[in-house]
Amino acid sequence: MNPESYESPFKQRYASEEMLKLFSPRNKFILWRKLWIALAEVERQLGLPITEEQIIQMKENAENIDFAYAAEMEERFRHDVMAHVHAFGKAAPLAKPIIHLGATSCFVGDNADIIIMRDGIKMLQKKIGAFMANLRDFALKYKDLPTLGFTHFQPAQLTTVGKRASLWLFDIYMDLEALTAAQERLMLLGSKGATGTQASFLELFKGDHNKVKTLERSIAQKFGFNKVQPVSGQTYSRKQDAMVLAALAQFSSSANKFATDIRLSAHLKEVEEPFERDQIGSSAMAYKRNPMRSERICSIARFVINLASNAYYTHANQWFERTLDDSANRRLSISEAFLGGDCLAELYKSVSKGLIVNEKVIERHIREELPFMATENIIMQSVVKGGDRQQIHEIIRQHSLEAARRVKECGEVNPLISLLENDSKIPLTKEEIKAVLTPEKFAGRAKEQTEEFIKEYIDPVLEKLEVSERDGRIRV
Repeated sequence: MNPESYESPFKQRYASEEMLKLFSPRNKFILWRKLWIALAEVERQLGLPITEEQIIQMKENAENIDFAYAAEMEERFRHDVMAHVHAFGKAAPLAKPIIHLGATSCFVGDNADIIIMRDGIKMLQKKIGAFMANLRDFALKYKDLPTLGFTHFQPAQLTTVGKRASLWLFDIYMDLEALTAAQERLMLLGSKGATGTQASFLELFKGDHNKVKTLERSIAQKFGFNKVQPVSGQTYSRKQDAMVLAALAQFSSSANKFATDIRLSAHLKEVEEPFERDQIGSSAMAYKRNPMRSERICSIARFVINLASNAYYTHANQWFERTLDDSANRRLSISEAFLGGDCLAELYKSVSKGLIVNEKVIERHIREELPFMATENIIMQSVVKGGDRQQIHEIIRQHSLEAARRVKECGEVNPLISLLENDSKIPLTKEEIKAVLTPEKFAGRAKEQTEEFIKEYIDPVLEKLEVSERDGRIRV
């Protein structure tokens, strides 16, 4: 770190080394050179005067990049691609006359961007699989632990801690589908030329349309793509960027929702994120256990979600066959969206692996609220024993109002059950009333839903991703 110069916080604090490396200048320019090599190889196979020695020298120097010389050339030419054509030509002088033959800048720039986005999605898929495994184990462990459900952040019917985790998992399941769909729909630009007509390549191959089509299909296959964009201008449609960043924004919104639930749970002291032994929650309030990681998730997620709009605006302003007002924006928005998504995945994994469940606090909250929720069951049981439904309803309504008053005004523990037990007009014994208050009876099919969902949806995904359930790591 150079303390005298600005450096992206993603590099300083947030993103992983592997994602930073993927979006590094070195990786990008090596990809450019591999694209030039692939272009030359296929052009040679299709009969153009390119020698094996030229290709060998290009391959031997694919990673031999003189960045200082490239910077010097860019300062001279004011053109980054031509600067690197000259830098590659200096490293592989035999090949200098045929590097970039028939191509335009977007042959390397756009194709490399698509390859990097594809590889970035694959990297995220693996990381998502790791924390999906953590949440799967958590959901199954607590699938039958009752907890207060909340609607409008007001106590509602009971659910279970595991069932709530299944909601987080389902969001991530849908995000993984969206990312996978985006990856599978990505197409290379191919070799389209200055305005997308392939005129330069048609000229090189003396009007042979089949060779022109074979050229870009063969290049795409070398990089693991089955298809290229069927039509384009000089650039690939920026709709592809919008598709990818939309999927990253979806993932970010799920991360935000998960982290917000953890923050709210931490306020209730029910479920908390991991807290290290020497971690300081506040410089002033020594007792604080702030949910710092979850707050960071929300912060980064908001940033990534907003980046998605850049891609839509860029596509909307893609004039005719090419305009350069996309370049600076895309350099920032695409890389930052992936680095942000990477940060979220790492934090998600960290939080989900060490979630703390305070079962006694959860039990206390249930005891405080369950009497109100149980009143309908008490009414029904009373009617079964001969009571008048309307009279019982009114008795319970009056006691409920009194209980609520004493809880709010006097700070008492909810006295509703005691009031009902001591009312002779309620035709139930104390034992019968207490039997109604079993929390598990109020959680419906939460346990079964969790088990079924994980078996039918999550386990097949984790098996496909080859995630080890034991430690949440990806086998690669």
